[in-house]
Amino acid sequence: MDARRKKLLFRSEHCGWKENDFLLGRFARAHLDNLSETDLSAFEALLSESDNDIYIWITGKEPPPKIHDNKLMTVLIEFTQTK
Repeated sequence: MDARRKKLLFRSEHCGWKENDFLLGRFARAHLDNLSETDLSAFEALLSESDNDIYIWITGKEPPPKIHDNKLMTVLIEFTQTK
């Protein structure tokens, strides 16, 4: 795993909220190796958002804002809703 992916894995497992750590960490472990550069950038941008916002978007309580309405978010939402 390259340095960028290792950093994203760490950040996804240490977001702040245990719920996000669990959801994002599992997603990262399952998908990071296969994400494109575009998807990695989208994941980095998502991890810069507040824990509360990330949680409500990935659990489907609210739709993600336009900036995060992308392929990565779709895959992430599907992953969290099926696991």
